[in-house]
Amino acid sequence: MSISRRQFIHSTAVVAAAGPAILTSKRTAAQQITGSGDHQFHFNHQWAQLPDSFRWQTTHNVAVAPDGLVYIIHEGMASEPDHPSIFVFDAEGKFVRAFGQMFQGGGHGIEARQEGSETFLYVAAYQQAKTIAKLTTKGEIVWQQYAPIQSEHYAEAEAANPQKIWGRDRFLPTNFAFLPDGGFYLADGYGSFYIHRYDADGKWVSSFGGPGKEPGKFQTPHGLWLDERNPESPLLVVCDRASNRLQTFDMDEKHQRTIDGFGLPANADTHGDLLMIPELVARVSLLDGDFNTVATLGEDRQRILTDKEKSKGFAIRSDESRWEEGKFVHPHDACFDADGNIYVAEWVSTGRITKLTRA
Repeated sequence: MSISRRQFIHSTAVVAAAGPAILTSKRTAAQQITGSGDHQFHFNHQWAQLPDSFRWQTTHNVAVAPDGLVYIIHEGMASEPDHPSIFVFDAEGKFVRAFGQMFQGGGHGIEARQEGSETFLYVAAYQQAKTIAKLTTKGEIVWQQYAPIQSEHYAEAEAANPQKIWGRDRFLPTNFAFLPDGGFYLADGYGSFYIHRYDADGKWVSSFGGPGKEPGKFQTPHGLWLDERNPESPLLVVCDRASNRLQTFDMDEKHQRTIDGFGLPANADTHGDLLMIPELVARVSLLDGDFNTVATLGEDRQRILTDKEKSKGFAIRSDESRWEEGKFVHPHDACFDADGNIYVAEWVSTGRITKLTRA
C-alpha cells in the first residue's frame, strides 16, 4: 500500500480515486472478522474442498486429530448406503479421504483421541444405526457396541435388533467425553436421556441422569465434555439442550451447578482458559473459567428465531441463499485445534463447515 501511495503522490486525481478504494478494502477486511476483543477470528465458510464424487448432507460433528487432520461426520441418508458419512481434510481444507458407510443415515458424534502413539476415532450414531464404535483413523473398526441393556434403561431388543424407533427406552447416542483413565462418558441425547460411563475397553460401567427438569436430570443431554481448566477440580459439562442450559458434575457424578441462558446448547470443547459452546440457535459462545460469556461468534439469533416463528420450523436451514457471511444458522458442534482456531459444523441440509482462524 505504501509503494502505491508513493507512485500516486504526483497525481491528485488518481489519489482521489484511490482513496475510496482503500477505505472499501479496509471495510471489507473488517467484515471478514467475527468476535470481539481478544477473541476475534477470520471466518471462511468455504474452507472444505469436497471432491465432486461426494456431496455434503446434513453435517453434524467435527473433530481435530493431534496431527491436525479434521474429521467431519454427517448424518447422511440410509437410502445411500455406499456414500461415506465421514470426510477427512487437512488444515487448509484439502480433501484427504472418506469412509464410514456403515453410519449412513445415523452419523452423529465424532471425536479423535490419542492413545499412546496412536490416534483413534470414536463415533456415535443414532436413527436406525444406534451404535457407538472405536475406529482407526482409516476407518477400520476396533470395537463396536450397541445399547447397554444391562443398564436396564432400554427395550429388550434394542441392542440385538436396532430399528428406527424413538423413545425414552431407546438408544440414540450423541456425543462423548473422555476421562484420564482411558474411559469415557456417552450421552444418550435423543433416547433415554441418561449419561453412560464406559471403561477404556468400551465396556459399560454405570449411568446417571435420566429425563426431567430438576438438577441432575436432562431434556436432551446432547453434548458433553470434561472441563479440566481447573485440574484440581475437573468437571463434566453436560449440554442439556432442550432446557437451554449447562449442568456441571464432579467426578463422583454429583451435580455442582446449572448455567442458564443458552439457545439449545449442542456440544462443548475447551482450549486454554476458554470453554466453547456451539448453540443451535445461531451462535457460538466462548466462556471463561466461571462460565461467563466473554465473546459471541457469528450471532444471528433474532433472524433465525423470526424465521422459525414465520415458517413454523427452521426453514432457513434448507435455503442456502438466505445464509449470511460471518453469521451462523445452526451450529451443531465446534472444536478447537492446537493453535486455538475453531471449526464449526452446522445442522443444515446441504452441510456447512466453517473455519475460524484467530485474527
